[in-house]
Amino acid sequence: MVSAFRARSRTQQALLCLVGTALVVLVALEGLNAPYLPVAAVTAGSGVLCLAALVVPERLFAQQVALAAAVSSALTVVETQLPHRPVNTPGLVELCALLLLITRAVRRHPPLQAVALAAGPALAAILLPLRIAERNHDLVNLITLIAVYVVPFMAVLGWCLRLWDTLREREREAIQQAQRLEHARELHDFVARHVTAIVAQTKAARFAAAAGHSQSPEDLDRMLAQIERAGSQAMGSMRAMVSELRDTTAPAATRPTGDLGGLRDLTQEFSAAGPPATLTLDPQLTDRRLPPEITTTVHRVVQEALTNVRKHATGANRVEARVEVQPGAPDRLEVSVTDDGRGSTPTASDKADGRGYGLIGLAERVEGLGGRITTGPQDDSGWRVLAVLPLAPESTAG
Repeated sequence: MVSAFRARSRTQQALLCLVGTALVVLVALEGLNAPYLPVAAVTAGSGVLCLAALVVPERLFAQQVALAAAVSSALTVVETQLPHRPVNTPGLVELCALLLLITRAVRRHPPLQAVALAAGPALAAILLPLRIAERNHDLVNLITLIAVYVVPFMAVLGWCLRLWDTLREREREAIQQAQRLEHARELHDFVARHVTAIVAQTKAARFAAAAGHSQSPEDLDRMLAQIERAGSQAMGSMRAMVSELRDTTAPAATRPTGDLGGLRDLTQEFSAAGPPATLTLDPQLTDRRLPPEITTTVHRVVQEALTNVRKHATGANRVEARVEVQPGAPDRLEVSVTDDGRGSTPTASDKADGRGYGLIGLAERVEGLGGRITTGPQDDSGWRVLAVLPLAPESTAG
């Protein structure tokens, strides 16, 4: 409670202090309604105990509730034996505090523990009207009203607040899980492909050396330059990712914009360190501004497919990427990447050895937009990744 109070603004802290002071003053004024000064002092103390139980830390709540309920009930029993009792109020602030203790107990504690904690305040609240001097039908009706309607209502209110807290916690966990998955996808998308390029170039150099093929200084310099460039790009992507994690309000500098021009950079970068890759981009999409989520997903599909070709497509001599409006379906965008290599690209179910998480991320992205993605071998040879994404009506318009 103290940490929660300190976390509030100065204005809120001042307002809470003002409200707390006003409630204590009201409790003291209600205590003065008692005909005896000692009873007035105990009445004020009982009310303050009930108010304090509302704001104590959770670890002290059970003890404070038990103490407040015991003092309140004992005071009621003592006042019923006095020849003179209050004629106006039995302590309405104390009554409200006892009822709110029931709500807090039900809201914050497991069912069995909540029943045990709420029993004391409920009994004290039901007995509280007995402090009034007159014993008539109105007093009986008031006790019945509190016992039959008010106490159950406060318990139900606590239960509803408990459900609300549970829903909020689940929503928070879902948001955090979505953020973790998004960060995992971003990390894979922006770093894994560069690291894969470094590994591929290093393997090529070691293979050439093991086969006894001598490399000219120019070839060796070119290969090292490609490794250096891939490493620098990986570091840049990592810095951008860390910056985004440290400042969630900053836009991600590494995410594509609303056009597909960056796809040519992907294919050219791939061709520089692997088999030649061609890009076929539908003329209808060349100058069109697509929704950012569509553009980002198209980039990720092409990027992940090219990365997997470099990692798994042994002997590939040709890679083709196509991005076009699906024939006969102007509201669907089709993205395909094919190669003629041997071997297989990991599927989304290949988790045993840690592979396939890129395709899992792709499936999550594509399906989240209402599309679908399929991967598998082609009829003749090689592998194909095909994603179909929905296009909004305004995106298909000219």
